[in-house]
Amino acid sequence: MTLLSRTETLARMQQVMGPLPAAASTRPPSVRTLLSEQFPSYTRHKITYEAEPGDHVPAWLLEPHAPATRAAICLHSTQRSGKDETAGIGQRFSRHTAKELAERGYLVISPDYPNFGEYYLDVYALGYQSASMKGIVNHRRAVDLLLSHRGIRSVAAIGHSLGGHNALFLAAFDERISATVTSCGFTSFAKYYGGDLTGWSHRGYMPRIASIYNRDPRKMPFDFPDVLAAIAPRSLFVNAPLHDANFDVSGVRDCLQLAGPLFPKQNLEAVYPDSEHDFPTEARLAAWRFLDARLAQ
Repeated sequence: MTLLSRTETLARMQQVMGPLPAAASTRPPSVRTLLSEQFPSYTRHKITYEAEPGDHVPAWLLEPHAPATRAAICLHSTQRSGKDETAGIGQRFSRHTAKELAERGYLVISPDYPNFGEYYLDVYALGYQSASMKGIVNHRRAVDLLLSHRGIRSVAAIGHSLGGHNALFLAAFDERISATVTSCGFTSFAKYYGGDLTGWSHRGYMPRIASIYNRDPRKMPFDFPDVLAAIAPRSLFVNAPLHDANFDVSGVRDCLQLAGPLFPKQNLEAVYPDSEHDFPTEARLAAWRFLDARLAQ
């Protein structure tokens, strides 16, 4: 397999996801604060931010009490609670990524993905060809918000499962993302459920995978090695459990074998915990050490 250039990868991703709209504004989005809760080392604000005119995305903004120079956008999985799982709400402790990073001194935003949490809208009625592209637009505006805070010099994208590939998509399209952590977020299309791309093709993702590409990996114009290559040489951490039923670990290794040489050695780390579709404690701690080191530069 010959890897595509970043320009070609983004063009082909848009063939599947629909076009990336021109930014409605380059200014930080307007923000409404709905409530604030104090914790020992940070304050958790429930907010909405305007991703597009009239479109207010619910999110948690976790603001450390000490001045922050590093920020992160934490993207949730397919749990219906959406943003709450990353912000420390609920008993799925391995998903409390935003909370853990705020405790490490990061400014963190965790938005709802379309039709999760408190964010309900028909992205197709808005003219989008996929929910994935609407996610990219919303997440880029969240990065605008983070970078509007005084002192922030670098931004990371973190996600598990649904959030794991959304973090990759954001980083591919937005070079302001300095480092990406993807947990249970990808495998090669050929090894996703034996090449059956039905799970990628519903309205919550990219319907064109069914309507144009017949759910056939051989017809797809891009694959995940190309997405990883579009992120290189920036920093990338991969959590790929050995028993992940969603994202076959051998397909993850295939992708990294192809794209890995494009990353400086210190900018790429992959761990393979002996677990199922999860982000275990040891893997999370390794990811946070990786971010601390890479974003300290």
